[in-house]
Amino acid sequence: MSTAYADLVQAMQLYFDGFHHGDVEALKRVFHPDCHLMSSATGEFVNDGMAAVYGRVAGRAKPSEAGQPRYDHILSIDLAGPETALVKCQIAIEPKLFTDYLNFARINGEWRIVSKVFTYVLIEDAAKAHPHPAAQAAE
Repeated sequence: MSTAYADLVQAMQLYFDGFHHGDVEALKRVFHPDCHLMSSATGEFVNDGMAAVYGRVAGRAKPSEAGQPRYDHILSIDLAGPETALVKCQIAIEPKLFTDYLNFARINGEWRIVSKVFTYVLIEDAAKAHPHPAAQAAE
């Protein structure tokens, strides 16, 4: 039986933990060095290589040390074959809630992110659009 889904979930934990703890070394274990992060969320197309991404992660406050809650979760895993997958997930770095499309390739037996396309909304706006049921019951 294939362990691809479990292996992808494990890779995603590195991804989530790496961003939450500002751990560039963990992120380097899941991102391929040639990966690019792309978005047009601001109206302008952004295409950043990993050096720029790691620089931002290392230079900002760590969400874990700032006491930020974790919003990270896997929304879907589309396994296209034994060596290719697309993972859709959400992750937050306040004040933004990101939706990421992560293209994975299995390289030398390890799942690595080879490209990422993302968008985001403000956490506050997402909460207004989709209030938590417990918050509604309290009203």
